[in-house]
Amino acid sequence: MLKLKHLFENFALDKEALTHWSYDEESLDKALRRFRISSNAMYPFFRDGELCFLRLAPTEEKLKQNILGELEFIQYLRSHNFPALEPIPAQNGQLLLELDTAWGCYYAAAFKKVSGTPIEDTNLSASILYEYGKTLGRLHTLSADFAPQTAKWSYDEALDWSAQVLAKYYAPDYMTRKLQKIRQELALLPQNVQTYGLVHYDFEPDNVFYDSLTNTCSVIDFDDGMYHWYALDLQQVFDALPPDASKDEFLRGYQTEHDYTAEMAASLPLMQRFVNLFGYARLLHCVSDPVENEPDWMKQLRKRLGNALKQKEHFVQLH
Repeated sequence: MLKLKHLFENFALDKEALTHWSYDEESLDKALRRFRISSNAMYPFFRDGELCFLRLAPTEEKLKQNILGELEFIQYLRSHNFPALEPIPAQNGQLLLELDTAWGCYYAAAFKKVSGTPIEDTNLSASILYEYGKTLGRLHTLSADFAPQTAKWSYDEALDWSAQVLAKYYAPDYMTRKLQKIRQELALLPQNVQTYGLVHYDFEPDNVFYDSLTNTCSVIDFDDGMYHWYALDLQQVFDALPPDASKDEFLRGYQTEHDYTAEMAASLPLMQRFVNLFGYARLLHCVSDPVENEPDWMKQLRKRLGNALKQKEHFVQLH
């Protein structure tokens, strides 16, 4: 999530950024009411009647190499007929713009809406879970052959960033010790094309859309991807699915496209520990700086995020 100070909507910024793309001007104000801001600001717009999204993020909050690596990976996946969301080039042909505005410097990119319904809004039937798992398996198999020009960061670099955040905001000392222990344990895991590569990192049911007409899944939100063990994506799916959803069906689909080994299964608890530690650092980064004249909605959000921070801290402490 972005720092709280960046969670205010800014339609003027969006409209200025959109001048670099073509869009349906008459429907823009209505579309913008469906904006969402979390790890990025997402502003809907229509282009020739088709729903699209402009993604904005302050440059101080993102690494340019990660965004370029994300877009390169998406293009690679699409070139292999993988159903990833489609980026929209700006009028200058670029997929990523760096804009210097009156509100600061921002990275801007645009994407078309994918077809289908979020997995979380389906009945999570056996056939849907099978296709959901198959899609992740294919993603991992394609990732194994991906040779980027601009590589996204690795789990080790993400831990370096987390350590800096823990130190900056005076996190309890045991959090740093837990980070070091996680780093040491991860370093002992084998890295090969079957186990390690560029993971999605957020392959949860709200980022995968099921199309009942084609019986396929489309994938969005590659923003958080990093080089990690494929087991991490699996652990996040298992953690996000409701208890009555068939993880066996998901794995059955996954294994049609990629191996699921005993070593991967054994590493799942370590993957969960990484996710919680990294998630803790990201939340700490989000909430620690004060915001002047916070509106009531932000005060409530800060309270909820503070509770989530304590829960993650408790999990990390126990594990």
